[in-house]
Amino acid sequence: MVRRIFWMAVGAGATVWAMNKANEAVHRLTPDSLSGTAARGALQLGDAARQFARDVKTGMAEREQQLRADLGLDGTAVVEPPRRRTLSGAAGAGGDRAISAAPGSPAAALPTSRGTRRTTPQIVAKPRQRELPGRTTDRKDPH
Repeated sequence: MVRRIFWMAVGAGATVWAMNKANEAVHRLTPDSLSGTAARGALQLGDAARQFARDVKTGMAEREQQLRADLGLDGTAVVEPPRRRTLSGAAGAGGDRAISAAPGSPAAALPTSRGTRRTTPQIVAKPRQRELPGRTTDRKDPH
């Protein structure tokens, strides 16, 4: 008799649990619930896309600034002063100037080659702005 009561209680508990799960599933699958879930998902996706775009723009700006500094396009290019020409016409007296690495760049830590002497670098003026497409210039059209 006790066995029967025990198994009847287990069956009733399982039935109540199954009915609650079924009611939750029905509620989740109603049109109002589905539209609410879709709307929340779309909002979350939009927020994630907006954050991703913001991160990409920030990374692009940082990298562009780093590249401009490394290439000397922000007015910080360092150029060695011109060497004086010798009367004997020695090698390297052709008026060539070498560009030294910008201070603080990884190339600045490299040793200089033998036979060259180090001179005090000078700062070059800011570079010219690039011409925009469609602007008229003094150059002749090649066509």
